[in-house]
Amino acid sequence: MKVYQTKEIRNIAIVGGNRVGKTTLAEAMAFHGNVISRRGSVEDKNTISDYRELELERQQSIQSTVMYAPFDGIKINMIDCPGFDDFIGETISALRVADSAMMVINAQNGVDVGAEIQWRWTKKMNVPVLFVINQLDHEKANFEDTIRQLKQYFGNSVLPLQYPVNAGAGFDSVIDLLQMKLLKFPANGGKTIVEDIPESEKDKAEEMYNAIVEAAAENDEALMDKFFEAGTLSEDEVARGLKMGIANRGTFPVFCVAAKNDQGVTRLMELIKNTAPAPDETAGVKTLSGKVLHCNSTEPMMAYVFKTAIEQHLGEVSFMKIYAGEVVSAMDVQNVNSNNKERLSQLLCIAGKNREQVEKAVAGDIVATIKLKFTQTGHTLAKTGDDMIEQTVYPEPKFRTAVKAKNNADDEKLGAVLNELAKTDKTFLVEYSKELKQIILSGQGEQQMNLMKWIIEKINKIEIEYFPPKIPYRETITKSAEAMYRHKKQSGGAGQFGEVHMMIEAYYEGMPNQTKYPIRGTENYDLPWGGKLIYNNCIVGGAIDARFMPAILKGIMEKMEEGPLTGSYARDIVVSVYDGKMHPVDSNELSFKLAGRQAFREAFKNAGPKILEPIYDVEVFVPSDRMGDVMTDLQGRRGVVMGMDSEGEFQTIRAKVPLAEMNKYSTTLSSITSGRASYGMKFAEYQQVPADVQSDIIKKYEEENKEEE
Repeated sequence: MKVYQTKEIRNIAIVGGNRVGKTTLAEAMAFHGNVISRRGSVEDKNTISDYRELELERQQSIQSTVMYAPFDGIKINMIDCPGFDDFIGETISALRVADSAMMVINAQNGVDVGAEIQWRWTKKMNVPVLFVINQLDHEKANFEDTIRQLKQYFGNSVLPLQYPVNAGAGFDSVIDLLQMKLLKFPANGGKTIVEDIPESEKDKAEEMYNAIVEAAAENDEALMDKFFEAGTLSEDEVARGLKMGIANRGTFPVFCVAAKNDQGVTRLMELIKNTAPAPDETAGVKTLSGKVLHCNSTEPMMAYVFKTAIEQHLGEVSFMKIYAGEVVSAMDVQNVNSNNKERLSQLLCIAGKNREQVEKAVAGDIVATIKLKFTQTGHTLAKTGDDMIEQTVYPEPKFRTAVKAKNNADDEKLGAVLNELAKTDKTFLVEYSKELKQIILSGQGEQQMNLMKWIIEKINKIEIEYFPPKIPYRETITKSAEAMYRHKKQSGGAGQFGEVHMMIEAYYEGMPNQTKYPIRGTENYDLPWGGKLIYNNCIVGGAIDARFMPAILKGIMEKMEEGPLTGSYARDIVVSVYDGKMHPVDSNELSFKLAGRQAFREAFKNAGPKILEPIYDVEVFVPSDRMGDVMTDLQGRRGVVMGMDSEGEFQTIRAKVPLAEMNKYSTTLSSITSGRASYGMKFAEYQQVPADVQSDIIKKYEEENKEEE
């Protein structure tokens, strides 16, 4: 394969909702790039993009697929992204390395929830957007209404560069406003026929063309001056102005295709070549040192691994974008994140399930390599130096489930499989919670978790079950209390004896020391699970030998790790050990550890114990007409609405909601809003649970413990 230079590369993320024809369009582009000799279809399960077993079964994209299409002297790298919000991590990874996004819109349905969600990510990540209205050959296609929706949702910078003459059944013609010609597409592909614009369309075409010229002129002062002088611009000048506007998100062009019948695809690829920014024409990417990389092939080599996949017969495949210099096969590089050497044993250009080995690639290109030992998604590979590219920021998890193998013998194998899956999807998090004694899976939604279950059971042959995760409550107290406990055990030979008297109080920032008992020494602990423990030695007269004080503390800490109410961590407590008794023979560290543990337990139960629950900041992005239903549901989950902001047709509701009430919220929200709303959540604080809820929690814990006994 030819080594494409930076200016000859276009990196496009193909985004949009589900079933809008992204995969079909990518297939047609690959066909015109001679990467494949015939076009496959989703229905026939033979596309090069959707080739994984689950994608074939469901006939939809689950993972992003990297592809390419050489065309007219350039190389178009495409990343076909899934349309569901549950798999948004795949889209975010693609947008991170794309120089523009091609948002595919279904001409019969207009702007759908997938487009809305993915548009917000292109905006957040500052990625230029090109709109492609697809399925114009469908009998219910409505181009004018689709354009109206695009402008309604995404603003007046949406700019049609083409429009169809006969959208619907029998579609075969568009007016191309840059060429000011009518393009006629033969059925099922073939060479485009170029004709003059019919008289009936000339006025409309002239009006729309003038809008394009004005938009192009607005993006460059020199073009604006010429526009005012001459009243128009040349086709090359218009293309230059549009390219600048697209690159800075000032213009969002609209193209027309019917990808299934291969109509308009070659012209789309020409327009991508002429108007989409090359890798060195975008804002660039920052490194941790503050440097901005603009895909310069003369600088020292630096590449960013944006995706990791596990492929049959290949193993682990690492996809990277080269941001500086050039990469050659068998090159030795440094993984800056892990500080390990790696060898790029092979360089591959990937087109879905097809792969071609290459010897060299330069800044701006996207390639893959295999069998890297120390490299994961988000890592920087460089020839020299210790600077690294800023890592991609993914959304916080919003769906949690606990998992276990049905057969205990599979536990170790399950752990290994989960860790492998977490490598391939950065929004899929795996944690063994020592506190909850559960494996907790976190991600973006129920569909994502169902996909993981399918892979684990069908591919890895491990039967698993999901169940609601426990909530990481915290226990604390509201008042002071005193207790004593005597541990005495005599069973022949040396016995056990230890007696401990203690007072406990609720800790708060800035509190004064207690004055009831003299403090001889204080130890201050920041607990690993949050909060504090203050341990005061108030022993006088040698009632307890100093060597036993650490053992008492150990007993207290053990009980704080398994709180007296629900077995949850205890926090924010001041313990003052003020008296006790020893035996000259039978006292030892174990005796005082057990005495300290039980004295703490008794005092805790008499100190107005309360349970704290994790509260999350939840932001729901919801269509205005569904806002009331969503707020009602949040309030039914003990949520407190903190505020609202409007953004076009949408409202952002900010609320504080207990984690215990968020189980399967993504499924409920989708049902309430027909899939149009999205949300994010982030831990905020711990708050006391209401008395009735606390009673239920304690009762449930006691019943579960009885069952286990």
